[in-house]
Amino acid sequence: MSLLIRFALFAALLLGVGSAAAAPPASDDWPVADPTSHGLDASKFTALDASINSGQTPDTTSVLVVHRGALVHETYFNGADRSRLHNTRSLTKSVTAMLVGAAIDRGLISGVSAPVLGFFPERSPAHPGAFKNAMTVEDLLTMSAQWECDDNNEYSAGHEERMYVSADWTGFALDLPERGYAPWTKRPADSPHGRAFAYCTANSFMLGAIVERASGMPLQRFATEALERPLGIETSVWNRSSEGVGMGGGGTEYRSRDLAKLGQLIIDGGRWKGQQVLPAAWIRAMTEVHAQTPFDADYGYQIWRFPFTAGGKQVHAWAMSGNGGNAVFVVPEKQLVVVVTRTRFNQRGMHQETQKLLQDYILSALP
Repeated sequence: MSLLIRFALFAALLLGVGSAAAAPPASDDWPVADPTSHGLDASKFTALDASINSGQTPDTTSVLVVHRGALVHETYFNGADRSRLHNTRSLTKSVTAMLVGAAIDRGLISGVSAPVLGFFPERSPAHPGAFKNAMTVEDLLTMSAQWECDDNNEYSAGHEERMYVSADWTGFALDLPERGYAPWTKRPADSPHGRAFAYCTANSFMLGAIVERASGMPLQRFATEALERPLGIETSVWNRSSEGVGMGGGGTEYRSRDLAKLGQLIIDGGRWKGQQVLPAAWIRAMTEVHAQTPFDADYGYQIWRFPFTAGGKQVHAWAMSGNGGNAVFVVPEKQLVVVVTRTRFNQRGMHQETQKLLQDYILSALP
């Protein structure tokens, strides 16, 4: 290596600028294309990287853009590289929904109308009643289960922080009381799509627990066999609850290029490299609006839908989203997948900052 190249690399390290990473694993065969060959405005990507390096979107570790199945932009920041595993926090929820679809496809779960309690026959939950007997897998998928659980309300009985300090997360969720409704809140019958949304990590955790029960294997192993191996994902990290159940609600770690594969799977109707990894019908169900949230967004199966603007027209991006500003955006009508990984955990405006990157630099680069 020449002295000039050594100096340039050293300077980049000192300045904290984004850089391309080391060579990927042999199975990591993303096609790479110049953005201009796709009709994209490459200057927008240059400006994107410059804005991150100037501190406008703090704690960003990577930005990847896939357009029409080709990687057209890939940059890493703040010491990250292509091999870094990123803690994606609640982005895991969308992956868990994919695993539910895989379990249904294998006949392990009868369908989204399957009763939740049927997977835990040995349990005798507290607060029994018709609401709990009627609760289905789809109620969990859509964040509309009728137990009292709301992560955005610190007084909620089912708040995730209470679950985390419990010795039995499964029992914690199953024992939750029925949800009540203040006069100023909408009941399910009065809500759009007939579902009263409340963001609840316990719902997602229980989906993972159901997949474990139905498959007879740890959640990470099922994820490896049903999803990760077919996608060529060689490394991931899954967390477990106090009692050892796989954590389907958050904290899974993936490389940025592997996160892009999850997004591309949605674009291509469940196919990857010619192989049908997930049923196309399940991808359609995941990305159908099932509930309206209080956050200027709709909700599918464990995945958000946000409105944006591209070319002066409104488009919608499906978002696998996690604390810290982590996101995999999927814009089907533009054949676009965008991965943003960040470590801006628990900071005000983290998600809006990530969405601004998508709007101001990436969507504006489209022809």
